[in-house]
Amino acid sequence: MSALSDEALLARYRAGDGPAFEILYARHRQGLYRFLLGLSGKTELAEEVYQDTWLSLIRSTSQPQGRANFRTWLYQIARNRLIDQWRKHGIHNPLHDSYDEQLHAVGDEAPNPEQLLNLSRDHQRLATALHTLPTDQREVFLLRAHGELDLPQIATLTETPLETVKSRLRYAQQKLRRLLAEEVLT
Repeated sequence: MSALSDEALLARYRAGDGPAFEILYARHRQGLYRFLLGLSGKTELAEEVYQDTWLSLIRSTSQPQGRANFRTWLYQIARNRLIDQWRKHGIHNPLHDSYDEQLHAVGDEAPNPEQLLNLSRDHQRLATALHTLPTDQREVFLLRAHGELDLPQIATLTETPLETVKSRLRYAQQKLRRLLAEEVLT
């Protein structure tokens, strides 16, 4: 069953196949959570929106529409829930303001304590650098890095022209490279 597409798994889940949901959840849980944490910058808010996103999916009877695939649709639900939370708490939606770096496991072997410390430091440096980006650039970067969405999917999800998405990603990558390089030199 794990070879089925996300859309097929969703259809099976909606037909009463509980294990199909478990596979969908396992496929998307880490990337979705990292996206929400990176965009919100707050663990509690990311966790709340993360849970709300999955509950919305469970309760919903709708399917991805048009050109959207399951992944794009899921991230759109999460993005909308985050915006709802910001509104609920009176926070201006920073996604409408104007103005590969992913961490990977250390090979197939268990990392030694020194490697774990370096990964932790690298993660903190990246998180700090990410929060210096304008929110629209950070969102595009996170959708690409953690959501593994392609640029047309990001354009659709954010309702932004493709060329603008490309520019935001390019500017985000340039600024992150510069910030991370500056920190190493200092």
